[in-house]
Amino acid sequence: MVSTSAVADDAFTFEELADGLNHPWGLAFLPSGDALVTERNGDLRLLTSEGLSKQPISGLPDFVATGQAGMMGIAIDPDFEQNNKVYVCLNVAGDGGWSSEVHVGEFDGANLQNVQQVFVALPKYESRHHFGCRITFNKTNEMFISLGDRGGFKEESQNIDNHTGTVVRLNHDGSIPKDNPFLSGGAPEVFTYGHRNVQGMAMHPDTGEIWTHEHGPRGGDEVNILSKGDNYGWPTITYGINYNGTIITDKTEMEGMRQPLKYWVPSYAPSGMMFYGGDMFDAWQGDLFIGSLKFRYLKHLKIEDSKIVEETNLFEDLDERIRDVVEGPDGSIYLVTDSNNGKIIRVSKS
Repeated sequence: MVSTSAVADDAFTFEELADGLNHPWGLAFLPSGDALVTERNGDLRLLTSEGLSKQPISGLPDFVATGQAGMMGIAIDPDFEQNNKVYVCLNVAGDGGWSSEVHVGEFDGANLQNVQQVFVALPKYESRHHFGCRITFNKTNEMFISLGDRGGFKEESQNIDNHTGTVVRLNHDGSIPKDNPFLSGGAPEVFTYGHRNVQGMAMHPDTGEIWTHEHGPRGGDEVNILSKGDNYGWPTITYGINYNGTIITDKTEMEGMRQPLKYWVPSYAPSGMMFYGGDMFDAWQGDLFIGSLKFRYLKHLKIEDSKIVEETNLFEDLDERIRDVVEGPDGSIYLVTDSNNGKIIRVSKS
């Protein structure tokens, strides 16, 4: 049985590296040790040892900041030291509304140059909800992009001919892998489907598998391991209900649909996700960490043989909505807090 516990915050040192951010959403470290930060309602910013740079980073196209969307996920190219490429997921307007798009540019230390669109989620909807928008690379440098069901279009998550409620897989250069599971369909980029709103995604450091968490409705938050071509069930099966208490479905399992590795009722509103691999917290190596927006803590999931065996809720005394969690170059843990006075907080051992 999985146990749940808490750890006193006085076991850790918290250092506030930046504040005043406009709903920061994602954080990614450069090989130099500097980091890039996305603001959902603002700009792309550079964080150095001296704090946030005064000027935002230019070069990205116009985007729509509305509801849950704006400038969101960010990832550094695995070959950054050779190509300087940075990938950013934005909510961009087009025919029919707006949707998540991934754009890549070459970072020159101050701005992004030669920015190009590498993916656009179709169709576009006039909806303010459920954009997904995390970006992760696997060991062979394939790029995974998470996408949401856009709120009012949840039934489309079972339609493999579009990108709604899916995770897509692209090659390093943005082309479509030849072994993607739905090459003959209307959305050949799709890798898995039946997702509600994947706001956390990370590669397991040993197995190379892509793990995700599902931001569920009222109940039904999940952790899943992605398997090519599989259906993760939403909204045909779920452990959650609508926010107003009405039933989405009376089914929690069905043949041909994957069960989650772990689910939670009630929801804790997960966002951000990382596997820890550093030396500072050596007892945590290989474990999974997920931010909580609703309950304002960092959830630590101890992993053994690809199973969750223990839960611990960390940093509750911070009382911050944790939007992203990232391991720093020195093995410390960086937290991104979601508010109109968003912060970057470094956590180390006391």
